[in-house]
Amino acid sequence: MTTSPLMPVEEALTKIIASAQPLAEFESVSLLLALGRVLAEDQRSTIDVPPCDNSAMDGYAFCFKDIAASGTARNSSNESRELVVSQRIAAGAIGKPLKAGTAARIFTGAAIPEGADTVVMQEDTNAFGEAIRIIDTVKFGQHVRPKGQDIRAGGLVMAKGRRLQPQDIGLLASIGMTSVKVYRQLKVAVLSTGDELVEPGQTLAEGQIYNSNRYTLTALLTAMGCEVLDGGIVADDFERTCQQLKQLSSQADVIISSGGVSVGEEDHVKAAVESLGELALWKLNIKPGKPLAFGTVNGTPFFGLPGNPSSVFVTFCLLAKPYLLAAMGRLK
Repeated sequence: MTTSPLMPVEEALTKIIASAQPLAEFESVSLLLALGRVLAEDQRSTIDVPPCDNSAMDGYAFCFKDIAASGTARNSSNESRELVVSQRIAAGAIGKPLKAGTAARIFTGAAIPEGADTVVMQEDTNAFGEAIRIIDTVKFGQHVRPKGQDIRAGGLVMAKGRRLQPQDIGLLASIGMTSVKVYRQLKVAVLSTGDELVEPGQTLAEGQIYNSNRYTLTALLTAMGCEVLDGGIVADDFERTCQQLKQLSSQADVIISSGGVSVGEEDHVKAAVESLGELALWKLNIKPGKPLAFGTVNGTPFFGLPGNPSSVFVTFCLLAKPYLLAAMGRLK
């Protein structure tokens, strides 16, 4: 009797991902509630950031040509240059056009006034009366953040398929967004199989073990941004397994079970899946994790992971997670 060769992991992964159908439904959510959600459309800015030339330092704004000599703020005799301070501009205020030969006292984030093109830090000046003396070399355009330096109006800020991180929320707020279109959350049912399983908190009888796989899978799925449906524990019984799989197939986008996919007399998951749908692959050339099953239950994608906790973690990360990412519409 000959046995068919075990499928390589790379081949299995290719087949699994190829079968993934990205979610089509999306919803609009408040930006404050969008953390961890997946963008359903590209995000483009309607404004320039910054919206105008502004100062990157607390200091003085002036026109470079008013002090330029040999390309620096000093003349050939190394004498410091002096400018009268004609106005004061705080962040959020708009200054008046700058008079030739004068400087504007300016603060970080404040708009550069018309007629100015350079900023000198206050530390590089000495103030006396209503004037300042520049005491260090200055380069044209220094400490000026040009309009649109960070983001250009119409520019792509974030691509469809990105899962929003905390810094993304702030970036979208900086271009005036209050809500975003995101894919609805992928609903994944977690089913545990085995007469020996007991939930943590209960007293263990001889031969029983705690159901750690449910907690591992729930945590992994939650971290991915999925909505987790608890399928509970199903006993090692063919009819009960079929009944629970059938019920979950009507509620979830994907079903993930642990245990019951080997060849033992009490392993009923494989047979139950085949009776309700089809098994696309079973048994991989991987250790731990060889008896992994993938198929559909009444049209709902199904992963049957081994019962060993280490095998559950390995097969989820290598095979189930890439599939789920594709189904969620995520770029990565």
